[in-house]
Amino acid sequence: MLRPQETLTRELKSLDGLWRFRTDPDGRGRDERWFAAPLADARDMPVPSSFNEIVPDPALYDYVGEVWYQRTVRVPRGWAGQRVVLRFGSATHAATVYVGEVEVVSHVGGYLPFEADVTAHVTAGEEATVTVVVDNRLSWQTIPPGYVEETEAGPRQRYYHDFFNYAGLHRPVLLYSTPHVHVADVTVTTGWEGSAGRSTGTVGYDVQLAGGDAQVGVELRDAEGEVVASGDGASGELRVEDVHLWQPGEGYLYDLVITATTGEEQDVYVQKVGVRTVEIRGTQFLINGEPFYFKGFGMHEDHLVRGKGYDDVSMVHDFELLRWIGANSFRTSHYPYSEEIMDYADAHGVVVIDETPAVGQNLGVSGGIMGGASRTTFSEETINDESQEAHAREIRDLIARDKNRPSVVIWSIANEPESHTEESERYFEPLFQVAREADPTRPVGFVNVMLAPAGECRVTQFADLVMINRYYGWYVLPGELEVARNRLDEELALWAEDGKPIIITEYGGDTVAGLHALTPSLWTEEYQVDLVNMTHEAFDACEAVVGEHMWNFADFQTVAGFARADGNKKGAFTRGRRPKAVAHLLRKRWREEG
Repeated sequence: MLRPQETLTRELKSLDGLWRFRTDPDGRGRDERWFAAPLADARDMPVPSSFNEIVPDPALYDYVGEVWYQRTVRVPRGWAGQRVVLRFGSATHAATVYVGEVEVVSHVGGYLPFEADVTAHVTAGEEATVTVVVDNRLSWQTIPPGYVEETEAGPRQRYYHDFFNYAGLHRPVLLYSTPHVHVADVTVTTGWEGSAGRSTGTVGYDVQLAGGDAQVGVELRDAEGEVVASGDGASGELRVEDVHLWQPGEGYLYDLVITATTGEEQDVYVQKVGVRTVEIRGTQFLINGEPFYFKGFGMHEDHLVRGKGYDDVSMVHDFELLRWIGANSFRTSHYPYSEEIMDYADAHGVVVIDETPAVGQNLGVSGGIMGGASRTTFSEETINDESQEAHAREIRDLIARDKNRPSVVIWSIANEPESHTEESERYFEPLFQVAREADPTRPVGFVNVMLAPAGECRVTQFADLVMINRYYGWYVLPGELEVARNRLDEELALWAEDGKPIIITEYGGDTVAGLHALTPSLWTEEYQVDLVNMTHEAFDACEAVVGEHMWNFADFQTVAGFARADGNKKGAFTRGRRPKAVAHLLRKRWREEG
């Protein structure tokens, strides 16, 4: 799905701001046609944002079910004769959209965009009412999974992922225009040959049109706007002499200007292109033929008050903190991040492991941190063939959205699923094939949990690399760092026998900012420093380790529970982005290593 943009032939209008909002706990809104009139008994709600923390109301914080958003928009007068599209960056976890009294689109999946051609339902120069009903309920067939439990206090959403189930319209909402014959999609592949200082780049392109046939021409322009290559036809390959490579720390981007011409009408779309290669060779991970070591974090879209709602201030500040600490990468744990964040990573040379929302597919851990009832993970009653189809759709949609991004170097198709059983092997093998068919150019992996250690995991065989979350010294052998180090060394040595690169995608321990002790003990800043130091020593001793992503970048909100005091406290920064002692340790390690 192409990212909306303004060009010579396209315009867009932001629908962000205050929408009217109300809950629908009895599920009456559809039958009573709330979309057909001004939304009664509504309050203001900012978009984008999570609705949970905006209002100091426990009933809204833990709300389960459908909520309604509504606003009016005036379609620009100049859009007469154009195709008009309504686009949502995300709606968590499902949505139905009405323009006036007409349903224009329904979508399931809380972290990827969707849109509707509304040309037939709006008139240029006039107002239209947009109504969205958003459902935050999870089921066994959603990605991520969950179930709704009826209790004496009312419905409660139970889920198996260790972050709060924020909901709402989390990302920008846009109305945009295109010509009727338009560029619908483009796929770009890049390569280069020669030396990094003087080389020839290649940019393969495949343009898909919609609305009719057109003549297609392309120009590749450098950062100064100079044309460095051009071509005709909907597909082809451009050669770029003395190519400027996209590389970690330097997000150099070319513009691929695509022009589709039909008679006197044109559509122009500009695709950003970073020329780079990604390769696994033995236990090395190579970007542009050079070994790359991942330094960074698993992160969350999570901020005070706005929850998972996107805003520019928070995004830029988080990236500046990544730069300050010396991080060169992050994982989109545990769902696709907003397109704005991905654009920023592309433009600033930040490397990304891009992850689907498949988290919580391991019901054996439910009785611990998440506090749910233990169930069989893969069965007809829980995660089944329908779940697998939804999972495959999430993989395809994620790759369709992010396939052209130079920052994305790995697809992660799941986080910490059950992976030691025959059922998990049967479930995941075809999903790896789905990913590789959608994009044969990038490595594919998943993130392994400690319940399936080296030698017992039955899913890593399908992956191009090993990605593991390990908490030696915290969940395993807490407070016993010397023994924990030995166990970590032993397991890393076993994983290394696979002959694949290893990235530790999570490690660390919960820490209360400002809690200190002369003798390091659990939850203190001193213990977090010692634990992370110990873990780094083990990484350095294993040649197959090519990356370390500490968990987490910042403290984040979770479901309430005895193991979570106001959320997960494993951050290098607090939820308000104040550094803990470990942040300075990481800065020294990551910046000194270059």
